[in-house]
Amino acid sequence: MTGIIKGTGACVPRNTLDNRELEKLVETSDKWIQERTGIQRRHIAAKDTAASMAAKAAKEALAQAKLKPEQMDMILVSTMSSEEVMPSMACRVQDEIGAFRAVCLDLNAACSGFIMAYATACAYIEAGLFQNILVIGSECLSNVTDWSDRGTCILFGDGAGAVVVTAAHGRGTIPVLGSDGTKGEALTLKNRKNQTPFSGPLTKEDLSPCYIRMDGQTVFKFAARKVPEAIEEVLLKNKLRKGDIKYYVLHQANKRIVEAVAKRIGEPAYKFPMNIQEYGNTSSASIPILLWEMQKQNMLHPGDNLVLAGFGGGLTWGAVIITWR
Repeated sequence: MTGIIKGTGACVPRNTLDNRELEKLVETSDKWIQERTGIQRRHIAAKDTAASMAAKAAKEALAQAKLKPEQMDMILVSTMSSEEVMPSMACRVQDEIGAFRAVCLDLNAACSGFIMAYATACAYIEAGLFQNILVIGSECLSNVTDWSDRGTCILFGDGAGAVVVTAAHGRGTIPVLGSDGTKGEALTLKNRKNQTPFSGPLTKEDLSPCYIRMDGQTVFKFAARKVPEAIEEVLLKNKLRKGDIKYYVLHQANKRIVEAVAKRIGEPAYKFPMNIQEYGNTSSASIPILLWEMQKQNMLHPGDNLVLAGFGGGLTWGAVIITWR
């Protein structure tokens, strides 16, 4: 048995923040942002939360798959921006959609999270443990963005994407997944400072808000090197050639990174669809949102081979191959 994607869904907030509006918050410009990132605007949550967006995306994916919530055996949510530590976001989604049979689990691999979650779902299915799994990437990054830091606030947006992965006859593909914790300081998001009876009083620094911090050059160089390596490796492991691949669906972090990957592996730009101009970097939600858009635009047809590849904090990376059905 193998896992196949049977339905897609997405939820993005209605409110948008374009580059012109960002010019009023920090010293930047629309031209500067577009030249360096390709981003024109990003969607920012007002009333929605990461959990509510995840549930909305899940409902759409289920409707498209023509499956009921109670048919789900598992809900896997990839997120690094949940509003609460406990209960898990997957449990919040379960409650909202009525998937009372599902085992619920959150996973955090930052912007690589959807790839890791998808590979995990396929492993459960190939092991014969589950038949139907909801895989969701959902982020409310506006809550963890320092809007006075022009190096990061221009990049991130909010949104959720979901897929329903179901069991089907056939052989599964072999994923390529990796992590390098020695470079973890290149991209961080600190948590609250815990206080115990032995820790002493909290300092002003301990009480300061926690935001995403990034060494942009280090992350860029890492992604431009590691993603092509992962793509080449996943093709080799699955005995496929570049000519067998219809599209490379990459994490939408930066237009220049996607272009660098295409150039390095020697594939034409049209095989690398992008929507970063509209949504910015939505972390683990970016790949499922892009898949959802591609399906809506009738870009995907049965038999199409796709490479999905992500990279992010940890540092982490991953690539998988799917055949659209």
